[in-house]
Amino acid sequence: MANLSTSYMGLKLKNPVIAASSGLTNSVEDIKEFAENGAGAIVLKSIFEEEIRRELEKDMDVMNMETSLYPETLDYYDNYAEDDSLTNYLRLIRESKKAVDIPIIASINCMTSEKWPYYAETLQDAGADALELNVFIMPSDLEKSDKENEKVYFEIVEKVKKIVKIPVSLKISYYSSNLGKFIQNLSNSGIDGLVLFNRFYSPDIDIDKLELLSTNVTSTPAELATPLRWIGIMHNRVGCDLAASTGIHDGAAIIKQILAGANVVEIASAFYKNGKGIIKNMLSEVSIWMDEKGYKTLDDFRGKMSQDKAQNPAAYERMQFMKYFSGKGLVV
Repeated sequence: MANLSTSYMGLKLKNPVIAASSGLTNSVEDIKEFAENGAGAIVLKSIFEEEIRRELEKDMDVMNMETSLYPETLDYYDNYAEDDSLTNYLRLIRESKKAVDIPIIASINCMTSEKWPYYAETLQDAGADALELNVFIMPSDLEKSDKENEKVYFEIVEKVKKIVKIPVSLKISYYSSNLGKFIQNLSNSGIDGLVLFNRFYSPDIDIDKLELLSTNVTSTPAELATPLRWIGIMHNRVGCDLAASTGIHDGAAIIKQILAGANVVEIASAFYKNGKGIIKNMLSEVSIWMDEKGYKTLDDFRGKMSQDKAQNPAAYERMQFMKYFSGKGLVV
């Protein structure tokens, strides 16, 4: 019988399927359902930096900033701010920990490295097993260099790691002028895990109403390719664990990401489209495949198809490009 257990950021998981941060991980009832259907861990729906900052600004006249960033903050919000987003989030962490016996990972969606990281300790004190920092900085500011944009990521990691003792992962995008080196440097910054990659709504335009819209809200199986490529390239080249995210819709996709070198996978869109019960089907696919191939554990095939033995992964990709198009009679 295949053993699907794995380790991620030092946490012991019964299998590699993590319910990613989404609207489906925003209530205790949903979290119970994920656990009942076999999820290995859960990332709670993100609390946004803007929400934390708004609450801070609202209460500045009541709270002393320097003395309320630690345990006293928890007491304050429990007693005087029952309706604010942070209090509700802390309550969700506590109740989720009581309701299920799988790791609960708190998530913060952030854009800066300012005072908000101090609240990471509050999430830790509420009982979170780990923290996922979902960072996205669109490189669209023409006044900032690539180094200035990427510096923020390292500042966030440094400040949070100074405060918390629980494992911390960083969920990043693939917007970087030198993505491989950027991932490698982040992995050696003291972070415990990297999630490749976060996914954001894409813009669209209603040509009749002349309105800006969101499109492609959920992922498709075709989107597996980007994280698969970079998990494969970075396997054994990083100093932390790797989680694959986006485009994972069946058991075969899970197998592919582990073959590329992922420790775990984070899934959301497949649950929106097919329900939480699909976890059992996915895990069954993985188990059957492992039995057919003679693999007893995930470590038996993790990274088996990665590119870590190639001296120049970029050239390897170019070679495949040439092979594909030369077969169609095209000149490359």
